[in-house]
Amino acid sequence: MYFIYPDQELPPVTFADSDGLLAVSRDLSPERLKEAYYKGIFPWYSEGQPVLWWSPDPRMVLFPENLKIARSMRPFLNQDKFQVTFNQEFEKVIENCGEIDRKGQDGTWITPEIKENYLQLHKEGLAHSIEVWDNENLVGGLYGIYLKDKHVFCGESMFAKASNASKFGFIKLVQELEKEGVKLIDCQSYTSHLESLGAEEISREEFIKYLE
Repeated sequence: MYFIYPDQELPPVTFADSDGLLAVSRDLSPERLKEAYYKGIFPWYSEGQPVLWWSPDPRMVLFPENLKIARSMRPFLNQDKFQVTFNQEFEKVIENCGEIDRKGQDGTWITPEIKENYLQLHKEGLAHSIEVWDNENLVGGLYGIYLKDKHVFCGESMFAKASNASKFGFIKLVQELEKEGVKLIDCQSYTSHLESLGAEEISREEFIKYLE
């Protein structure tokens, strides 16, 4: 694990430890975040900690053509149970992602610093959000980094205030990204929920090839 000063580049991902932890820094800036995502690295840390940079091996990803839609979701989609918008309420989405209670997690990694810098990336067109509405109520959403030139979307976090709202939004996002020619959606680390949607683990080496 390496300590990185503001004027230093992040080290090669092969330097990460067995858990995927690569480096520590004190700074989190839009420029640092851009560098990280293009190198297959992402931040994940709690408030009060230094910024921790990760690049796990294996990497959880979803190839859009492998999206699995559960039978239970089809009525929601066929009946347009929810309404979906893109990049209309990025700030509200990231705030909700930070406030939602998550099983097995104490607190949130979406710190004020994270919100500030990802909001700047949103203004620059790099961070994107999808909003899920039940009439005028925001009931779900997710956000991530869209590396359009690499045809890769890096998912960051999602939330739901109504049953199946985040899954509805995720499915709609994947379908839209597939239309736009996205080859891979980065889901970072394994969860059974992501696996149920069709995500799978690939080697870090293979993942990095999509960014090169």
